[in-house]
Parts: sequence; C-alpha cells; structure tokens
Amino acid sequence: MTSFVHIDYAVDHPGVVRAERVISNIQQAASRFDATRAGASMLLAAIVAALMVVANQVIDTWTEGHLLAAWIVMWALAFAAIALFAAPARRAATALRAGARRWASARKQAAEDQQLWNLAMTDARVMADISRAMSADALRDVKRYY
Repeated sequence: MTSFVHIDYAVDHPGVVRAERVISNIQQAASRFDATRAGASMLLAAIVAALMVVANQVIDTWTEGHLLAAWIVMWALAFAAIALFAAPARRAATALRAGARRWASARKQAAEDQQLWNLAMTDARVMADISRAMSADALRDVKRYY
C-alpha cells in the first residue's frame, strides 16, 4: 500500500514579513510628512524654550517660599505660549520657506543669465540672437500700444 506525505512548509518567513510591514509603514509615514508643519513646530519649540529660560531666570530670583507658585506660573506660561504662538509660527515658517524658494530661484536665474552673457561676450552668434530677441520684444511692445 502506498501513502503520500504532504508537508506544508511556510512560504514566507515571519521576520521578513514583519520587516516588510515596517518598511511600508515608514514609507507611508514619510509620504505624509509636511515640512512646513515640522518647521513651524521647531520654531514654536524655540520660542517656548526662550520663554521658559526667561521664566526660569525670574524664578531663580525669588525666594524658596514662592517656588511652587513660580513653577505653576511658569508651566501655565509655557502652555499659553504654545497655544498662542502655534498659528503665527506656522505662518512664519511657511513665509520663510516660500521666501527661501524665491531667493534660490532668483539666484539660479541670475547665474544662468550671467553664464549666457559671458557666452555672448565671446560668441557673436549668441549676441546676435540676444539682440534679435530684444528687438522682437521691443517690436511686440510697440504693436501692443498702437
């Protein structure tokens, strides 16, 4: 009599499956990352830290009897600062980011213009092309007004 043995082996290693899940979760979290929000959070943390340093300096000058009240006031001040400065810090971070992008774009454009001008100074064909383009722009502006 013949009997068949069927042994079911696991096709996937549990550790590999777990590692793949971790990597996919990290990729999903990275895709949801908002740099503006992170920058605003860092700015807010810096503001609150500076405020806490000032409050700590004030507390250090007080006597021991007022220490508990001073700590309560300091932490109330910290939480109030977080609540008050959250939106302005986010707006400031957004504005700084946009300004940095515009500045980088303007620098890149200026470098490209300088490179083209340096090339035009050594190559008459490029200078002629620039001259024609400027004449065409001037002619187009004249036609627009008449």
